[in-house]
Amino acid sequence: MNRRVYVAALAALTLAACASAVVTSRPWTPTVEIDGWTPAEASTRAVGLGWPGGAVLARGVRYAGGVSLQADAGSPLHSLSDLKLTGDGGFISVSDVGDLARGTLALDGRGRLIGLEGLSVRRLSLTDGTPISRKAEGDAEGLAITTGGDLLVSFERDHRIWNYGPLTALRAPRAVSRPDFPFAENDGMEGLAASGDGWRVSGEAGGTWDCSPARCAVVTAAPETPLAESDYRITGMDRDPAGGWFVVQRSYRVPVDVRARVRRMAQDGTLGPVLVELKLPGTTDNFEGIAAERRGDRTRLYILSDDNFNAVQRTMMLAFDVN
Repeated sequence: MNRRVYVAALAALTLAACASAVVTSRPWTPTVEIDGWTPAEASTRAVGLGWPGGAVLARGVRYAGGVSLQADAGSPLHSLSDLKLTGDGGFISVSDVGDLARGTLALDGRGRLIGLEGLSVRRLSLTDGTPISRKAEGDAEGLAITTGGDLLVSFERDHRIWNYGPLTALRAPRAVSRPDFPFAENDGMEGLAASGDGWRVSGEAGGTWDCSPARCAVVTAAPETPLAESDYRITGMDRDPAGGWFVVQRSYRVPVDVRARVRRMAQDGTLGPVLVELKLPGTTDNFEGIAAERRGDRTRLYILSDDNFNAVQRTMMLAFDVN
């Protein structure tokens, strides 16, 4: 991810988003480390969509609650860059310094997101099993759970996709196929999601590929001129339970115009109408993760923002229900 995000813009969006925030602190009590996972202490704060004129929801889309994650500056619960659901009420995320984080979604009686509980973290490893120790090795941007249950992680700088095995028995990774494309150092494979027996990849600066264990095939070619930061760039992707995919996109224009969009992606890579748009003066930030699941007759989407370890940004998870 390109981090040319200015403090003035982030301070402005933080103030706007705080306009409708209500504190609902839910501190978590650490327990003994289990299976390589270490408890991580944090609390949450309820988040609304902010001042009128910011969020725009398409017909049939409704907001289903949201929270910001409050953690100490030294906590690994920062700079979370993607999000997937584990199918048991839980979620898993990855940071762009090489940590996995997991927890449980807390919902109220109406099914609205009101908190994140049972948080724990573990360090990703290199292929020899040693923990990642350098930013250049651990700049993880994408996360996917295959139909077989394996955890895939995409990295930038050293562009690669690694398979860490099943979530219940993570192991030293092995490399799997990734697009044969010269990604720029900080514009890598941000979108990663399951696709049949393989995985779908989208580059932040453009391009989408379908990959199998043997190879990756172009779905939409990357543009000759990479997408600019002011363009809407795909920063996260997940499978649509009804078929196709959902993507989250981010746009930034100086000095303070930071926006996010959620859209569907078809099999041929075309993008559908905007379902959710977040912008000032409402709640917005650097949204990079998205996850989807079926809930009754609707699809529940969760999107996650990456705070870049920056005190004026926030780690937020917002929920939306889509027809």
